[in-house]
Amino acid sequence: MANLKKASLKKKIVKKPVKAVRKPKTPAPKLLKNKKAAKASSPKAKKETSIIIGKIVHYFPRVKAGVVKLKHPITVGDTVRIKGHTTDFTYAISSIQIDRAPLQKAKKGQEIGLLVTSRVRRGDKIYKL
Repeated sequence: MANLKKASLKKKIVKKPVKAVRKPKTPAPKLLKNKKAAKASSPKAKKETSIIIGKIVHYFPRVKAGVVKLKHPITVGDTVRIKGHTTDFTYAISSIQIDRAPLQKAKKGQEIGLLVTSRVRRGDKIYKL
């Protein structure tokens, strides 16, 4: 009977399950010693060199023209990039108009009509390349 009391007094040892540690899916990028090389290879480097010249205010789908509020002057023949949430294309400006009158140059602050090659949306930004 003494053996039974000793056996019942012993606590049962319960092992807890070990949680698996997740490993990162991709290894951490290696740091470059030359910071200038890192900036040149980044996609942000292109945005820094181009200038925002305006913003699309309206689009006329039948004539494929966009109304632009200008922050910087622009001329016919300039190469621009229009970028937005779903829009991203580059083209050379072929026509600028104000109240159906063609212009060669447009000044800062004017709202102009631009003939575009693809659909643009309100809020798209225009960069001069």
